[in-house]
Amino acid sequence: MEFLNMPEFKDKIAVVTGAAQGIGVFIALSFLKNGARVAAIDVDREAIADAMEDFFRGYEDRIEFFECDLQSANQIESTCLEIGKKYGYVDVLVNNAAAFSTKSIEERTVEEWDYVISVNLRAPYLMVKYLLPFMREGSCIVNIASTRALMSEKDTEPYSASKGGLLALTHSLAISLSHRKIRVNAISPGWIEVSQYKKRKNRQVPNLREIDLLQHPAGRVGRGEDIANAVLFLSSEKSGFITGTNLVVDGGMTVKMIYEE
Repeated sequence: MEFLNMPEFKDKIAVVTGAAQGIGVFIALSFLKNGARVAAIDVDREAIADAMEDFFRGYEDRIEFFECDLQSANQIESTCLEIGKKYGYVDVLVNNAAAFSTKSIEERTVEEWDYVISVNLRAPYLMVKYLLPFMREGSCIVNIASTRALMSEKDTEPYSASKGGLLALTHSLAISLSHRKIRVNAISPGWIEVSQYKKRKNRQVPNLREIDLLQHPAGRVGRGEDIANAVLFLSSEKSGFITGTNLVVDGGMTVKMIYEE
């Protein structure tokens, strides 16, 4: 893993949701490797245990997991209060956790729709609401959206809608929190290969075909570091004039015109 070198994060407090698997592992590690302390949030106890042993070994003194079901407003509130009491302040919040659904409209239940919207859209708002008392002037919020907020495959309505809503929430929060000098930005990842960074029983060795690489204008599929480094940049003083924006990190796929032949 190669992360940006940003000593300015030393001893800062970063809160990362969905930190036990996938992109969240890279985001948490990028802050840890730059000297920050990480309050990691996840709901999967098995994934947390595997991550602490496999991905965060050696950082046990600077990362702590808080088990929280992001469907529950009460759990979010109590977890944010616990984090605030433990650390006293928060410098960075990364809303990374997400739920997904690929059922057809006919098959998908209302409860499944509500689950995805709750985790992907309501939870980020509530994380901001309940951590706000602990966020210092100059703090940063980064919401992990998706290129599916901009384009879609079939049967992804709740995910696409939630990520589109997250982009709107991002620019709305950027304006609402500007008086506190808190910047809020979003990142929309494309295809990011993190199948080896799941909990142990779900890990897979990537089987990327040449077409998978070459269809990307950048010539490769994305890596976890691509998103983590974007998070570091948007959380740093180097992006001090950037707020309310969406940074697309997708190897150029969303600007590629495709015709079926």
